[in-house]
Amino acid sequence: MLSAVTDLGSIESTVSKNLPVVSIHQLGLCLSRASASVLNLNCSLILLPMCRTLLAYLRGSQKVPSRRTRRLLDKSRTFHITCGVTICIFSGVHVAAHLVNALNFSVNYSEDFVELNAARYRDEDPRKLLFTTVPGLTGVCMVVVLFLMITASTYAIRVSNYDIFWYTHNLFFVFYMLLTLHVSGGLLKYQTNLDTHPPGCISLNRTSSQNISLPEYFSEHFHEPFPEGFSKPAEFTQHKFVKICMEEPRFQANFPQTWLWISGPLCLYCAERLYRYIRSNKPVTIISVISHPSDVMEIRMVKENFKARPGQYITLHCPSVSALENHPFTLTMCPTETKATFGVHLKIVGDWTERFRDLLLPPSSQDSEILPFIQSRNYPKLYIDGPFGSPFEESLNYEVSLCVAGGIGVTPFASILNTLLDDWKPYKLRRLYFIWVCRDIQSFRWFADLLCMLHNKFWQENRPDYVNIQLYLSQTDGIQKIIGEKYHALNSRLFIGRPRWKLLFDEIAKYNRGKTVGVFCCGPNSLSKTLHKLSNQNNSYGTRFEYNKESFS
Repeated sequence: MLSAVTDLGSIESTVSKNLPVVSIHQLGLCLSRASASVLNLNCSLILLPMCRTLLAYLRGSQKVPSRRTRRLLDKSRTFHITCGVTICIFSGVHVAAHLVNALNFSVNYSEDFVELNAARYRDEDPRKLLFTTVPGLTGVCMVVVLFLMITASTYAIRVSNYDIFWYTHNLFFVFYMLLTLHVSGGLLKYQTNLDTHPPGCISLNRTSSQNISLPEYFSEHFHEPFPEGFSKPAEFTQHKFVKICMEEPRFQANFPQTWLWISGPLCLYCAERLYRYIRSNKPVTIISVISHPSDVMEIRMVKENFKARPGQYITLHCPSVSALENHPFTLTMCPTETKATFGVHLKIVGDWTERFRDLLLPPSSQDSEILPFIQSRNYPKLYIDGPFGSPFEESLNYEVSLCVAGGIGVTPFASILNTLLDDWKPYKLRRLYFIWVCRDIQSFRWFADLLCMLHNKFWQENRPDYVNIQLYLSQTDGIQKIIGEKYHALNSRLFIGRPRWKLLFDEIAKYNRGKTVGVFCCGPNSLSKTLHKLSNQNNSYGTRFEYNKESFS
């Protein structure tokens, strides 16, 4: 909040009795400057992971040919969180250091260095320095904004009320405006005449006005033994071991450098937001809305010149539901050269999805819980933004992939399965293990038709080992088969209980010796941690597992 670069050497030589105080003052200033540098760096880096269009472009282009490098792009959310935590920690350090500085400015006010001191007189209330100066007031406001953003970013608030998280997180625009003003107060100063007034020099004018001779000054202020060969102050000064002040020190405010740190990433982010606004300005045409069992709704739509890759996601924005909110959903059907239709599946949880469902579908009936329900009507305007990249794009770039879904976490893999149904030959993938765990048997009917068609396709092409489908019903009430004879192929692959993950990994490693298996998970954190741990374990078959995931949180 308040900073100054003081001529500590001059203060030490003229006010030697305050040496302990000066050390505390110097520590506060050093901490404030060091923490400010770290904050500037992280405030610039934290914006880069938010440039999702740029990340999607890099992932899909040939500019990043290495799979290992592309996997680093999937850590953008983790990198963003890390920068946020770093900002919080060093903001605390910065605030604590400046509280010490404000107290030191007030208590140790010096008449000799008036222009350096933020206080206007000795023992001025430090709270005035915090609330009556531009750096102090903007600093307090930034702390308040940062506190709101931190608390609203916690998992409990994001899950219980996503609106609070969304609106408070957009306060970062206010934070950056305050940050720019924060450094414009001119309290950061540096000495401009170090050549004529070096630190620690002796001012002859001051000693003359006080009627003190140079030897007497040495006797009073210089208690250390003289260097070898010098026994008198006169001999010591003649050999220029003492620096003489040629003029009074002059100070100048530091040129604000924060904008140099944040202007590049901020301009890049604003340019991307403008591009995304232009790209998403035209609404989509909704083809159909399908109500599935277990509170799941499918939307199929088309948009001119829209292209996407399997595994990517889009954000939906419906002004009739909320003027500002938009929410991400994974594409379950991607447009191809022969068809322009794409779609998403939505789990009805939360206020936004409930209001969105009420606009698209009539009130649910008992029949719509059993059979898919297609309704043709006038739909509200719907805008999409994207597509954006995700780790699941890599599933087609492995020779062997293990895809594990928990409940509605199957949506990222649906677009991959649809792509394989269209044409699997252009891709590197030659064997796919698909594991789907659900609590309700009706949930399997979301993509039962797709799974059956995919199974029949590879059997007809004499490639029955291409896709290994395993469905697990973690909770059962006695019903152990999916309703309908047409799902006979899936009924034989339905198991009761949870997968025995260790045995499953050993079996995959045994049948894919020496290969690299891509592991992809979309589901609860408990499932993700289990698979991550198993992927990092060594096996006796030389099979290497590379873990990728998407979490509901």
